[in-house]
Amino acid sequence: MVLTGPVIRRRLALLMTAFLALFLLLSARLFQLQILQGEELQLRAQSQWTSESSIRPTRGRILDRNGAVLAQSATAYTLSVSPRQVKDAGELARVLSPVIDVPEETIIKRASDRTKGGTTLKRQLPRETAQEIKALMARDRESGAGALDGIYLEEESKRYYPMGELACQILGLTTIDGVGQAGLEQSLDSYLSGKAGRVLEEIDGRGRELSYSASEYIPAVEGGSVTLTIDASIQSFAERAAREALSVNAARAVRVLVMDPGTGEILAMVNQPDYDLNNPPRDDVDTLTERMRNRCVTDAYEPGSTFKIITASSALDAGLVQVDEGFYCSGSVVVDGGRIRCWGDPHEAETFAEALQNSCNPVFVEMGLRLGVERFYDYMEAFGLGKPTGVEHLPGEAGGILISEANCKRVDIARIGFGQSVAVTPLQLLTAASAAVNGGRLLRPYIVKSIADGSGEIIERGETVVRSNPISPETSATMRALLEGVVRDGGGKNAQVPGYRIGGKTGTAQVYVDGAVSSDKHIGSFVGFAPIDDPKVAVLVIVEEADVPVDFGSVTAAPYAKQILEQTLMYLGIAPEIEGEAPREVEVPDVTGLTLSEAEAAVREAGLDFVFDGTGGTVTGQLPAAGAEMTEGSLMMLYVEQLTDLSGNARVAVPDVTGLSVLEANRLLRSYGLKMEIEGGGLAVSQVPVAGEEIFPTASVAVTFEPP
Repeated sequence: MVLTGPVIRRRLALLMTAFLALFLLLSARLFQLQILQGEELQLRAQSQWTSESSIRPTRGRILDRNGAVLAQSATAYTLSVSPRQVKDAGELARVLSPVIDVPEETIIKRASDRTKGGTTLKRQLPRETAQEIKALMARDRESGAGALDGIYLEEESKRYYPMGELACQILGLTTIDGVGQAGLEQSLDSYLSGKAGRVLEEIDGRGRELSYSASEYIPAVEGGSVTLTIDASIQSFAERAAREALSVNAARAVRVLVMDPGTGEILAMVNQPDYDLNNPPRDDVDTLTERMRNRCVTDAYEPGSTFKIITASSALDAGLVQVDEGFYCSGSVVVDGGRIRCWGDPHEAETFAEALQNSCNPVFVEMGLRLGVERFYDYMEAFGLGKPTGVEHLPGEAGGILISEANCKRVDIARIGFGQSVAVTPLQLLTAASAAVNGGRLLRPYIVKSIADGSGEIIERGETVVRSNPISPETSATMRALLEGVVRDGGGKNAQVPGYRIGGKTGTAQVYVDGAVSSDKHIGSFVGFAPIDDPKVAVLVIVEEADVPVDFGSVTAAPYAKQILEQTLMYLGIAPEIEGEAPREVEVPDVTGLTLSEAEAAVREAGLDFVFDGTGGTVTGQLPAAGAEMTEGSLMMLYVEQLTDLSGNARVAVPDVTGLSVLEANRLLRSYGLKMEIEGGGLAVSQVPVAGEEIFPTASVAVTFEPP
């Protein structure tokens, strides 16, 4: 068939139209891919041929005031898998499951998901497990089996606390990702965490790095370090005393604070019961939440007679009473129709100084009434009551509770005078009481001595800040003398430390149960200072709801304050206030690795004393370090480890505790891993089982005590 010109032209037109349509279609598609979706597709392509991994920075350390490490980051490992490189997910799971303690089903599921370039199998693996996995990988490569193809080990950090439960509520916790979760770990997270780096590499379709690829490396910025005002040795003294107070008094809880009253530095802060920072009870949220709570700053309580320090200081400073002014206690006083009783029998005739020694409620009711609402509230405000102390970096500080001044009645101000109808936090009370004896300066307490960045440059320092001057230096000097009399001649006798002049005040406060005052539950406490002329140590011990026949603060709290004061004064090298030749300096021996008995002999031979923390017989650490200089007679802190196999059938010989005090007997039995059941008080006269009998560790020994 012969094609005519018009037909040819039509067909050419159709063909040109088709080519034009195809060209327009391809152009539109190219426009869509290159212009409209170009950036998105470029990013998708880049993600397929590149691998970006984060470099976690090392979290900064937390140190005590002397450089002892309280928190640090240790090396741990993350095990990851690249599903596209896995040959047999089932065989991989069979080999790895018993090593990393992850179910085979979980490993198979993750190793088979080829939609992902990589996924995590297990984090926070210890070094020993990582070494075992590396050995398995090496054997697998040598055999050529390829069962472990596609798995990778990467280093990461794990938070580690070398001293276990020491200062656990202060330090707080981090999450598995190293993010602060509570305490200083949380409040100082921005300083400690550092800044992550990254590595960018080119990979092939199976996720393997290309040998000729270009890579980008941005190093991580290490976290800064934080130095606290806390002294690990003094913290150990306080924690040891708090544990004993909790055990011996069968108490619900114990809180202890130690400060330098002249600077506001917090030297120790304890809440018992506590927990091990390296093994927190994460599976019991309620217990962990309760034990993480730093109740020294978050919880207010009714202080009772320790508040009389504030009342006495205010009344003396206002010129409303003289030290030798006479009073008469009939056992009670009536205010606005309500009868307020003294805590015991009538004290009858007494001076103001004796009223403080006797902790006489009616006299301090009179002081509250003499001050009046407006003036008393002015003093309480100057002492920092009713508002937070302003301590930095300790989360959740409460401000205590004061009745509104406008609503405060005459009977309220009368009760506030002896420590009822007012609530304070332990930190508030000790800060205010310190102002009464340090020359009249209310200081802002602080716990962070310095913060350094990752390069070691100091970027923040703690410092002494005077918030107000509630009383004059002369009134403060009078208060020191009066509080020394309380310990020497009054209710604080159980806090006396031989060779030192101690001042302080006991307190026994009521507890409210279901809105009503409980008749059988109390909070016993003691505030103490030493040396009295120039206080360097202030201590507050609070024992809550002791389950003992006599639960006054003079019995439940004062002996433990004495223990802390004595050990701290000796540790700080503060010589006893006696005439004679000045004590000499001696060199601290190295007792690490010795048995406790060998260490004791070496320490005694050097002219020093010691206390130990832990249960067992081998010394694993000491403070101060060997070679340091200490005043003769000072205390070393020895850390011991458990030698007895508590999980096996080993037994221990019961030590002889006859002739020892309750505290001494409890300490000796605890060193053998044993518990003590107490009957009576005074010195031990008998025990069951008898000395020398072999029993299982953690068993109890019933000890009978009688007055000497």
